[in-house]
Amino acid sequence: MSTTGATADPLAALGSLPGVADSVESVRKAVDRVYGHRVMRRRSNEITSEAALRGARGSAALSGADWALEEVRRRSDFSGDDEARTVGAALRLTAEAGQLLSIWRQSPLRVLARLHLVAAADKAEQVGRPRQEGEQVDEPLVALPLPGAAEAHGRLDGLAGLIIAGGSAPALVTAAVVHGELLALRPFTSHNGLVARTAERIVLVGSGLDPKSVCAAEVGHAELGRDAYLRALEGYVSGTPEGVAAWITHCGRAVELGARESTAVCEALQRGAA
Repeated sequence: MSTTGATADPLAALGSLPGVADSVESVRKAVDRVYGHRVMRRRSNEITSEAALRGARGSAALSGADWALEEVRRRSDFSGDDEARTVGAALRLTAEAGQLLSIWRQSPLRVLARLHLVAAADKAEQVGRPRQEGEQVDEPLVALPLPGAAEAHGRLDGLAGLIIAGGSAPALVTAAVVHGELLALRPFTSHNGLVARTAERIVLVGSGLDPKSVCAAEVGHAELGRDAYLRALEGYVSGTPEGVAAWITHCGRAVELGARESTAVCEALQRGAA
């Protein structure tokens, strides 16, 4: 989908698509329920840490490394094989995201380059910059047509311009568009899915919707399943109002499920303290 258009605030305009306003309101209520929980007032750091772990696990699962949560929690070495490296990349990205919040609104492209560098964890020439013409993309689970490098660069610049300009779009809408654009464009030679989901989290946290990062959308995306995720993404890439709205509401449902997961963690901690 092109994020440019005739309106002064094209992201805000997406909020009027059918069903999107309802999704925005439903997400707000789900987030408010977590933040209103009595455990959050006393042990929010524990909830944040647990949400980060579960979010990383969910993001890795969507990139083909569907490990049990306890396996992710137990492991200390993530260098053994492709799945282990994917889980390790997801964990590194989750840890890095909180350090980049202050930079995102001024320089989103710098943040995305940093995220790719952290995910790839090597010094290859293609790491930490958008791909160039002729470079291959290793993203086998996303089978959508791949835009050329020039188109990807142009749309990435356009997206960055919208973020820097700010606007009145709800956080969910902006987060969903950032996520969808990065998956549609696959601007890096690898790890685009992990980077896209981390960028979604940065928007949700930095916008103030989820300032303590306890509503991990990655958890919800994984729970909804890879097939539903890819179908919703196809709708976004189609550029139709219905397809874009379906993607935004899918992302909204993922945030709600992430909020539900953290609410369950709060309840478990409360029972343990009783």
